[in-house]
Amino acid sequence: MPVIRRLPETLVNRIAAGEVVERPASALKELVENALDAGAAQIAVRLASGGLDGIEVSDDGCGMDRHEIALALERHATSKLPDENIEQVATLGFRGEALPSIGSVARLIVESRPRRGAEGWRREVDHGELVREGPAALPPGTRIRVEQLFAKVPARRKFLRSPRSEYAACLDVVRRLAMARPEVGFTLEHDSRRVLALQAGDTAASRVAQVVARELAEDGVVIELARGAMKLSGIAGLPTFNRGVADHQYLFVNGRPVRDRLLVGAVRGAYAEMLARDRHAVLALFLEIPPEEVDVNVHPAKTEVRFRDPAFVRGFIVSGLRHALDSAGQRSAQAPAAPAMANWQPEPAAPSLGSLFARQHSAPSAGVSEAGLAWRGYEAAVLAPPLPPSARAEVAAQAVEDAAFPLGVARGQVANAYIVAEAADGLVLVDQHAAHERIVLERLRAAADGSSPPSQALLIPEVVELDEPDCDRIEEAAARLAAFGLAVERFGPGALLVRAVPAALAKGDTQALLRDIADDLAHHGAALLLPERLDHILATMACHGSVRAGRPLSVAEMNALLREMEATPRSGQCNHGRPTWIKLAHADIEKLFGRR
Repeated sequence: MPVIRRLPETLVNRIAAGEVVERPASALKELVENALDAGAAQIAVRLASGGLDGIEVSDDGCGMDRHEIALALERHATSKLPDENIEQVATLGFRGEALPSIGSVARLIVESRPRRGAEGWRREVDHGELVREGPAALPPGTRIRVEQLFAKVPARRKFLRSPRSEYAACLDVVRRLAMARPEVGFTLEHDSRRVLALQAGDTAASRVAQVVARELAEDGVVIELARGAMKLSGIAGLPTFNRGVADHQYLFVNGRPVRDRLLVGAVRGAYAEMLARDRHAVLALFLEIPPEEVDVNVHPAKTEVRFRDPAFVRGFIVSGLRHALDSAGQRSAQAPAAPAMANWQPEPAAPSLGSLFARQHSAPSAGVSEAGLAWRGYEAAVLAPPLPPSARAEVAAQAVEDAAFPLGVARGQVANAYIVAEAADGLVLVDQHAAHERIVLERLRAAADGSSPPSQALLIPEVVELDEPDCDRIEEAAARLAAFGLAVERFGPGALLVRAVPAALAKGDTQALLRDIADDLAHHGAALLLPERLDHILATMACHGSVRAGRPLSVAEMNALLREMEATPRSGQCNHGRPTWIKLAHADIEKLFGRR
């Protein structure tokens, strides 16, 4: 029978550290939270190789003396719970596990000096063992360095990802905590390069716009709602300002960044009927709730919470978001206006499907509808002199020939979104965006299978600014993207240079395209580059390269689209599985009018 024994203290600490320190970003989160709880007004973070080779956090908080430093490195020792009432915790940390857990799996150097102290003190721990301690010279505050993370735990070290991936996770941690405390200044350096610099004293809306997206200042609405002791504030992007993944939704409860399914569901409910299923809102919500109404002690990393009345909280968030979005009226996120002649080009003599691709962004957003044009043509025919018998027979023969196409011949456009076509056996309605999206996807698939996909080189390469982690992801996938005709290269830490795009997307929104591709890569990871997942990138490109609903089309363009649909496999449904066209047979129409 196995003998029960007590585990050594060092092994117990390493087991406990597995729940708190999963990667460099986990250690960084705990250190920055400690700095905030210490009342810091300025926090400086330095990383080496994404935190794999080193993490340093300096603050100007209250500091610690030599005895407090020693106590802080013991398990379950904390100054954040003056009594045993854990339901009233108001700090980010409260368990007293972070520093000893980090010290058990890394080399931890703690230097601190109280605000009224004459000197500082330094204590160094190497994977749970005290190495040295002594006086230290530093201004009031605390400086903590973490080195050789998991150096003596190879089973954990080998599961860490690349420096770029670990850096992206660390950057996300700093951003979330910086948004939670806009009154605190933050700086972040990675490999001796300044990445983030946020001044103390920002407003919440200004801090969110700086950290998440500058466009939020123009394409967002401010949220302010109070109901009793509960308050909701923040900034939410307009429904037209959205992303391909939900990674740009930042939620805070009592100043604590959380990832809660209830809150995510509330956001989805608030934007229902305003967003497509595959698009996600961009926002930052700050919920203030009495501490006794929420339990923060349900997850080792303190990233999840549990509400006493979840239904009330969800309804409160949904109503607050909807009220703010309703106040936006007819506002819509708009891309910067292009120069007047930037998209001008001579019209081809005979419009074809190629003109659909070339003109989709250069066509005016407002103009005479095709229904009006169709009526004018009909009116002219009625008022014109009668045709001779031979001409009438020729026109009738042409109409029969046109109607012989499976999808018929275009007769007009409804709401600038649906094509009305007449076929030999009925009436066909086509969703122009869904149909064109499928056509572009199949063209891109065929190009990717070929040896030389059609690509349009840009006369002046376009610079696209993205977050540094997004640039890293696209740079890693650049070779694969080039196979689709999208040629990109790095242009500084936070920018990419686009030299060529797929021919079908020559007039598309390049910045929106790269942003959504980066979202796909972030969501699916490296698996996206496997053959069975390449359709995610192709579908994203197709969506950006397809003609939009609300765009007027000429009769020639509508007919070109119909003919291309007939020659395209799987054109009966769009990339999301919805039908691209429906048909009303003559018999169905007669039933609607009571003829049968």
